[in-house]
Amino acid sequence: MGNSTLFICSILLFIVTQEVQSLNKRCIGCRSRGELGTCGDPFPLNVTETIVESGLHVVACPSGWCGKLIEGTVGTFRSDDYGAATERMCLQRAPSDYEERCAYTMWNRKKVYMCFCNGDLCNSAFSISSFPLITLVSILIPLYNYYF
Repeated sequence: MGNSTLFICSILLFIVTQEVQSLNKRCIGCRSRGELGTCGDPFPLNVTETIVESGLHVVACPSGWCGKLIEGTVGTFRSDDYGAATERMCLQRAPSDYEERCAYTMWNRKKVYMCFCNGDLCNSAFSISSFPLITLVSILIPLYNYYF
């Protein structure tokens, strides 16, 4: 097998691996209110511990996009608001611009802070994104040109 064939096979294998991984994306599903809840922000648990915690679920997410919604603010208590509620979920579809972000928005006529992320269990904590394909290609092309 020639060097160029090996190079092309390596890139194709990487692309197929990325696609298969995208089919297996999961999100944390939970909701809790106040500082003592198990769904709080920052997420108080390691993802591997979620199976044993009441109210926490690891759910399959066909869209690959997870969300985190924070409703209310700690410190601004009203009679009907006894702490910030945090909800983590799988989104039915990606944002229209396919951008990961956090921002204030309106949800059910309330101002909430909402985050969108794309990746396996990305709504459990801060995550390091996987090595993007474009980065790999931008590294491999100069190497290919140098060696071949």
